[in-house]
Amino acid sequence: MRVLVTGASGLLGREVARLLVRQGHDVTTFQRSPSGIDSVTDVRGSVTDEDALRGALNGVTGVIHLAAKVSFTGRAAEFDEVNVRGTAHVLSAARAAGVRDVVFVSSPSVANSGAAIAGMGAEPADPKRAHGHYSRTKAEAELLALAADSPDFHVTAIRPHVVWGPGDTQLVERVLARAKQRRLPLLDAGGALIDTTYVDNAASAIVAALHRMDHVHGKALVVTNGEPRPIGELLAGICAAGGVPAPAWAVPGRVARAVGSVVEKLWIVAGRTEEPPMTRFLAEQLSTAHWFDQRETQDLLGWKPTVSIDQGLAKLEEYYGSRRQS
Repeated sequence: MRVLVTGASGLLGREVARLLVRQGHDVTTFQRSPSGIDSVTDVRGSVTDEDALRGALNGVTGVIHLAAKVSFTGRAAEFDEVNVRGTAHVLSAARAAGVRDVVFVSSPSVANSGAAIAGMGAEPADPKRAHGHYSRTKAEAELLALAADSPDFHVTAIRPHVVWGPGDTQLVERVLARAKQRRLPLLDAGGALIDTTYVDNAASAIVAALHRMDHVHGKALVVTNGEPRPIGELLAGICAAGGVPAPAWAVPGRVARAVGSVVEKLWIVAGRTEEPPMTRFLAEQLSTAHWFDQRETQDLLGWKPTVSIDQGLAKLEEYYGSRRQS
């Protein structure tokens, strides 16, 4: 296949593109900065630019759309422009270019209102209940994507949950930086049971969706390692791999959620652009259970994770060990 991957400069996008190359596909990457990936056609541009998209889609038969604005803070208009209108542009341009298959990479947060999730599947995306601009706009974009599915234009939504691995700046680097500064608390003693996804597994599931589009088009599927663990245990494992002390002080989850709400408002009023130390969404993620039933996902994709949590932590330790030695 000739495949376009949007957002290939991020951790997951890079691994998706590399996997496609290893499988022998002709890959074009499309993002605002160079992807740094060997053996791809690298096109620089934004999903907000319809002309650039049309050029990148010339001859393409499949699209994996990962490009998004991902942040705990920021102006609503920025999220709307990239996540909602950008996705609409990708879908429109892909259909016009004769593309048959589109994998929209979504997030379980599109169906999460902040309540605990224990063994559920992919509930419908709900922008009205989603917390934060990112989750709301990803929910709106997912609804647009699935509504575009048709017999001759196949679209699916894959929701990888809490993706991490070597080189991850969204989760791992933030955990290590805050733990090193003694600014990472355990909410409710770190007992909430959560699912996560090692990056190699997330990438292989997304590529599997492209190959299994006849089985999964029109559907949304949550992807995880299928190994729920207490969040305190996972954070300790990440900290051990990175060579920093694990968090050892606790804060009640309800207090953190209240503080997060206040901090978000102060950040907006002050016009600050860096990530705040706490938000309500982050506090919810750190203090409530969120793990998912993977049976339907694995059956429809014909896929299973190949890297366990422990193996992933070992790879993370090797990565940070080599960096300390260099």
